[in-house]
Amino acid sequence: MTDYRLDAAVAAKLAADPDLWRDFNDICDTGGRLAGTESEKKAFALLRERVKAASPANSGRSIPVSYGGWRSKKATLRLADGTMAKCHPLVRSIATAKEGLTAEVLDIGRGTPEEFAEHAKEIMGRIVLARHELMFAAGTIHRRRKYDMARQHGAVGFLIAGPLPGHVVTGSSGRMGGEGIPGLGIPPEVAARLARTAAGWPKVTMTVETEESPAETETLMYEYPGTTDEWVVLSAHVDGHDLAESAMDNGTGLASVLAVTRALSPLVAKFRRGLRVMFFSVEEWALTGSAQYVEALSVAERGKIALNVNLDSVAGSPHIAALTSGYAGVEPFLLQVAEANGQSLRTVRPLMTNSDHANFAQGGIPAIRLVAGFDDPNAHLHKVLTPADTRDKVAQSELRQATLLTAAFVAAACNAEPAEAAKWRVR
Repeated sequence: MTDYRLDAAVAAKLAADPDLWRDFNDICDTGGRLAGTESEKKAFALLRERVKAASPANSGRSIPVSYGGWRSKKATLRLADGTMAKCHPLVRSIATAKEGLTAEVLDIGRGTPEEFAEHAKEIMGRIVLARHELMFAAGTIHRRRKYDMARQHGAVGFLIAGPLPGHVVTGSSGRMGGEGIPGLGIPPEVAARLARTAAGWPKVTMTVETEESPAETETLMYEYPGTTDEWVVLSAHVDGHDLAESAMDNGTGLASVLAVTRALSPLVAKFRRGLRVMFFSVEEWALTGSAQYVEALSVAERGKIALNVNLDSVAGSPHIAALTSGYAGVEPFLLQVAEANGQSLRTVRPLMTNSDHANFAQGGIPAIRLVAGFDDPNAHLHKVLTPADTRDKVAQSELRQATLLTAAFVAAACNAEPAEAAKWRVR
């Protein structure tokens, strides 16, 4: 059997790397990194600085990413008794009229397709209220899907209740431009006040004021060639939300990518495959940055990418899972690498379109997402997309564990025999 153990010197370097924790805290210091803000720009500047310190000769490449710029100027939710409730606009929410949108609220429950079907005759002209779910769980229904189902059934607005008392929830509406409905995230206690009573459905007034204009961000790419023209892509997304520090999502992934790049980049010239390090943005806006990158690749270029290892929310729990995007052939390899390096790993096969790996996978490129706390009710990951996504939810030991496992995957993928790599494309 192939020895997939990470080189002892590399493992020791990563285990003692003081810059991993420094990078994580410095990334959190830049803020929530909402696309289009100074916080996002500061984060890109920090990444450039840290990669340059590790490999001064590699200046990288900036790939322009055009997208529909958006920012919220105002968002309010007034209940029927005149109370102003906590709320936060979903990214790319459409604006209301100046006087706001007043309508009845239909609490649809979790927001499953079955619930939408059962209430289909009642949704038209009302505001739909659904529940935010742990995104890292089997069978989860993404917020964007619920928003789309509400809009398709004729709802005039959308509310989504978060999991934490006292905390709003945010995220993308999934709207990329044009038609849409206003969307707000609310705390669970506000949702509890919007239940139907014998008197009928409660009324609320939503007000959302936004600015929209064409915008541009970037994808930052660094290439370290190997001995062939094949590549392993290591990626993480830069952007987040403005509620907190976006620490777990995705300060953890960014810090881990930086550490792995420091450790492996001096060695890649002797690897079979090169290492392509990529920092995407507007991930929180329907995976826009990575979508544009993959779409621009030719069929031949896609064939040269053996594997995408995407890091997104890799700490907040000691339990790591690899979402294998329907590529069954990559799972034995991942499990062998994890076992050889003394780590446990769960593999989850169905494609989950909740991070940049999805665009690679849908483009015919084997792709995995490493994530912490999958199906773990005790993990801090249920605090993602709330004001509680802060650095204190991340244990240094968890971040270091994820980083060591990532380095082992990347080094093994870069050096795997062609016959082994061919198996990864099997679905």
